[in-house]
Amino acid sequence: MSATQSNNLPLWVQNRDTVIVASTDAEWRYQQPPDYSRSQENLARESTRNHLDGTLEAIVQNLVRTFEMEVSFKTNPQQWLSVVNDSFRVSTNGGTEYTAADLSAQGTYSLFMADSEHYKASEETFESSAKLFHTTFPQGFPWELLEVLSGPPNVTFKWRHWGHFQGAYKDYAPTGETVEIIGMSVARVTDDLQIISLEHYFDNTLFLEKLTAGGKQSNSDNQGNAACPFSSWFKKVKKS
Repeated sequence: MSATQSNNLPLWVQNRDTVIVASTDAEWRYQQPPDYSRSQENLARESTRNHLDGTLEAIVQNLVRTFEMEVSFKTNPQQWLSVVNDSFRVSTNGGTEYTAADLSAQGTYSLFMADSEHYKASEETFESSAKLFHTTFPQGFPWELLEVLSGPPNVTFKWRHWGHFQGAYKDYAPTGETVEIIGMSVARVTDDLQIISLEHYFDNTLFLEKLTAGGKQSNSDNQGNAACPFSSWFKKVKKS
């Protein structure tokens, strides 16, 4: 695999699909590369920003999307191109720092959200947390970069995550609302734009309040939803 392409940018800050195609030796979590085609459709319809190729905004957005893809789908952290593996650390809201190995084993949802009234990270696995939020947001949970506030080596940026709350969250009824999270992150990067450390800041409590706003479903509703209607889609690894 080549670390750079003809535009002389490192591979990991190019389009996420380009990274996937180049990852011919990757150990994929679901035995096949992820398919982001639906995510691309959602982004085209619902993104609020359209960063021009080659700008700092586009480069940072590509880097974060590559990082998210590698954490979610490459089981061997040594194959992650987006980070300096041996020294990489990530934290949320000034909390515990986690390594690449921690992320690979437990996933981003549990490590970033921790234990709270409506989400028990300590009781979730990588697979259960991923399935939960894919069920909650059956159309996907896209991410976009809103603004870069400072450039390398300490890249500070504002971002937006959003999804349509159309599937039950645990035993809470969906509201159909578009749930949006606005956050800020600081990425310390090398000269060739690999991530050394990443700090996220966002309101976990507000996010979970929106997912429980519809109230608990009745027993009959829960029985009707016992078989996840999105299980076949989840097995196809349509990641958003």
